Amino acid sequence: MVGRHFGVGSSTVSKWIKKDRSYGRTPILTLSSRPHTHPYALSRRMVNAIVTQRLKRRRCAEVIHKELAQQGIKVSLSSVKRTLQRCHLLRERSPWKRWHISEPRPFVENAGDLVQIDTIHIVTRAGERFYVYTLIDVYSRWAWAKVVSRINTHQSLRFVQEARRHAEFKFHMLQSDHGSEFSTWFTEHMLVYGMNHRHSRVRQSNDNAHVERFNRTLQEECLGIVLTQPKEFAKAIREYLPYYNNERLHLGINLKTPRECVQAID
Repeated sequence: MVGRHFGVGSSTVSKWIKKDRSYGRTPILTLSSRPHTHPYALSRRMVNAIVTQRLKRRRCAEVIHKELAQQGIKVSLSSVKRTLQRCHLLRERSPWKRWHISEPRPFVENAGDLVQIDTIHIVTRAGERFYVYTLIDVYSRWAWAKVVSRINTHQSLRFVQEARRHAEFKFHMLQSDHGSEFSTWFTEHMLVYGMNHRHSRVRQSNDNAHVERFNRTLQEECLGIVLTQPKEFAKAIREYLPYYNNERLHLGINLKTPRECVQAID
C-alpha cells in the first residue's frame, strides 16, 4: 500500500526502511552506484607519474603526455586530461564568465577605423600603485592617455568618452586585450555609443603592437623622469600629449605628425 501510494515498488520501500535509522527524523542518504573499481582504470603508479609531471613545471596536458611518452610511459592524452581534472590540477573557466565574441579586424584606411586601447600598471618608488589608460589610432597615430587610481569597465568607458571629445575624428572600432577592464559589459556599452569593440587574439601580442609601442614611448619620453606622485605623472602626460600629437614626427607615417594625417583626410 505504501509503495502504491508513492508510486514505487514494495522492495524499494523495504530498502528505505532498512536504511532509515532515525525513524524519519533525518533524510535517507542516497548512495552512489558508481563502481569502486574498473578494469581499465589507471594504476596508482600511472596517476602519480601524471601528477608529478604536472607539478614540476605546471605544463599543459599535451606536454605532459609527450614527456611521459619519452620516459617510456604509455598513456592516452584523454586519460592525462581526465586525471588532471579529477585531481583539480586544471585551471577551469568560471561558469559565470561570458565568452568574448570578437569581430574581424577591419582594414585600416582612415582615422578611427581601428583604435587600440590598453593600460599600464605603475608602481612608484614609494610603493604607491596606479594605472595609465592609453589609446592610439592605428592610421594617424593620434594618441590619448590618462592616469587613474584603479581600472574597471566604468573607468574604461569614461576614458574612451574623454578621448572621443578630444579627437577630431570618430572612433569606429576599438581593440583591446582580454583584461577585466575590457569585458563583455564594456563591449555592449561601446555599441550603445556607436562603436564596435573587438578583442585581440590570445597570446598574440603583435595584434596590439601600435598601442604597446606607444606605451613604451610614453614611458621613455614622458614618464622616464623621476616622478613620485600620481599627480606629477598626470601633469607630465597632459603636457606631453600635445607634443606627441602635434609636433612629434613619426617614422611610421612618413615623418608626419598625427595631426597632419588627420587634417589630410579632412
